[in-house]
Amino acid sequence: MTRKPTIEDVAKLAQVSVATVSRVINHQGGVRKPTEERIQKAIEDLKYVRNAVARSMVRKETKTIGVIIPDICNPFFPEVIAGIERKAIDKGYFTTLSSSSGSKKIEKKITEHFIERGVDGVIITTSDESGEQLKSLLEAGIPVVAVDRAIKNYEVDTVLIGNREGAHEAVRHLIQQGHEKIAIICGPQDTTPGLERYKGYRQAMEEFGLPIKEEWIGYGDFMENSGFDCTQQFHHLEDRPTAIFSCNNLMTIGAIKSMTQLEWKLGKEVSFVGFDDIELATFTNPPLTMVSRPMRDLGELSFQLLLDRINEKEQTFKKREFILTPKLVVRGSCKLGG
Repeated sequence: MTRKPTIEDVAKLAQVSVATVSRVINHQGGVRKPTEERIQKAIEDLKYVRNAVARSMVRKETKTIGVIIPDICNPFFPEVIAGIERKAIDKGYFTTLSSSSGSKKIEKKITEHFIERGVDGVIITTSDESGEQLKSLLEAGIPVVAVDRAIKNYEVDTVLIGNREGAHEAVRHLIQQGHEKIAIICGPQDTTPGLERYKGYRQAMEEFGLPIKEEWIGYGDFMENSGFDCTQQFHHLEDRPTAIFSCNNLMTIGAIKSMTQLEWKLGKEVSFVGFDDIELATFTNPPLTMVSRPMRDLGELSFQLLLDRINEKEQTFKKREFILTPKLVVRGSCKLGG
């Protein structure tokens, strides 16, 4: 073999999972003797060198945590990461950041790499809320904290934002300004924030007895282009909405670009509220009313939960879930309707 053998090569030769190889390498137990011997033989045959794992075996820790996010270009994540790193450095840990680009395949490769590197824990905003990408980490005994996504099939600590609450408050604000024709640019409905923010929109509309027209629902994907396209569609409707609620920052950027191109006057002809307060919101004319999330607090809390799990070797306490409260920051993008 010309290239350096990897933990995946060992697992393939021994006919076991990467997680099982990791358990043997890290002396975590729970592996049958014949299987362990098969893995040790594969390591010898391949001349596999454990690198960072080997250097950490005496300490049984690397003082490194892995962080996986779906999109490094989303302004939300750098703020969360800043919170993680501030807390981590204070506790003597360092972070290794990887972006999955929303790909389950890439996310799986990242988790396998983190197992091989022997990280002490992982904080993840997963691209697949079934949690299947986390299976190998959990089998390897590596604690995981989920951020901004609710994991369905595995018991992991989770830090969320009050998505439904924030969306409800945003749409209620538009209604209280006199708007009845309110459109929404949704996020993916197979994600926690996408679904919960849509539910918050519906809750507010139904609470005030307002109609929800299918043509006023734009199905976006949390990316800029979808915000642009949905806004174009709204503008060309015969029964055009007088207000728009956008469910994340990148779609908001796309929506504002679309309004500029269409010369659809923000705060005059159409009112607007977005989810995720970003720096751009204060630069538009008028400035945008936005739902603000405590992003750094989210990062700090997620690291603290992970540190608890790292220090609690037996993992005896139950899954914990925290929901942080967003707040509406009112600026000038909402005119009186009617």
